[in-house]
Amino acid sequence: MYTPEYLEDFTIRVFEKMGCSTEDAKAATKVFIAAELNGLPSHGMLRLKDYFELWKAGRINVRPDVKIVHESPSTAVVDGDGAIGMIAATKSMEIAIEKAKIAGTGWVSTRGSNHYGIAGYYSMMALEHDMIGICMTIANPVVAPTWSVSKMLGTNPIAVAVPAKSYPPVVADFATTPIARGKLAVAGKKGEKVPFGYVQDKDGVPSENPDILKEGGSMVTLGGSYEHGSHKGYCMSAIVDIFSCVLSGANFGPFCPPSVAYLPVLDEKVGEGTGHFFGAMRIDAFQEKGVFLSQMDKWIETFRSAKPAKGYDRVLIPGDPERENRERILKEGIRIIEPIQKEMKEIADHLGISFETGM
Repeated sequence: MYTPEYLEDFTIRVFEKMGCSTEDAKAATKVFIAAELNGLPSHGMLRLKDYFELWKAGRINVRPDVKIVHESPSTAVVDGDGAIGMIAATKSMEIAIEKAKIAGTGWVSTRGSNHYGIAGYYSMMALEHDMIGICMTIANPVVAPTWSVSKMLGTNPIAVAVPAKSYPPVVADFATTPIARGKLAVAGKKGEKVPFGYVQDKDGVPSENPDILKEGGSMVTLGGSYEHGSHKGYCMSAIVDIFSCVLSGANFGPFCPPSVAYLPVLDEKVGEGTGHFFGAMRIDAFQEKGVFLSQMDKWIETFRSAKPAKGYDRVLIPGDPERENRERILKEGIRIIEPIQKEMKEIADHLGISFETGM
């Protein structure tokens, strides 16, 4: 088990060795550590190799000029200048929050970025300002639309964070696919199969192989099949794609620059880099803050009182699993599986820094 402090120090040094400023290295690292603490290793240390490979390939700008290129009082388009996704995303959400302070709501569509980790991190940035936070992003094109085998979309997550008065915030952070791509990668490294309904082979036949993407297969949209509503998952993913990319001028759908080595980098571009979308909504722009927070408490109490189905002891509120994981992992430490430790050690050796395996 690793302490959060050990992994934080290591990850900061990795990004600094890549050439990032200390400020940017710390900002990116916060998202990695948040993912591990939330029990989402699919977006934690597993992804460090992706960024390392992008850096070696010269596809990340470690000294970016992240800036607004178009704006109105409540909206902006931000150009990430090829930044590590966490850097462009953090600054974009900060801009959305600042606009919401003035206009009541703030909306930012971002281009020229890269993969940015867990979407929930950015939506939760709004909470400390008594705001509702919204965030979405495109991702590696590994997902086929309903009735297709062509990899056209990403897992395209959506995250919304809503504050309450006496309870932890409601935080919904979910992919528009049945499983995140990173979780497939973790299953593959563990030698595990995945349930049918997550992925399909190159001919569209359902598969249990988590590494099927490397063999020409694809992921499917939320619902798994048309009969189970995959067309609805397809619609949600399409909305994320349009808000994040068409609106900002980023590369949409299959043109998204991949962050994994087994996907080709297309010569054809339809925009700049990877796209995200951010929103911040000031509560008192809609109603008196205290009234809303009290009603959110009532909402949470109402849903917590729902009768559990047979075999379950309670009904969860969005955000419960991550919050409970965080409490547990802070006590127990962060477990990094051996294959990922090996990758981290290889990165450390390449950069000339230390990393202890077997912890």
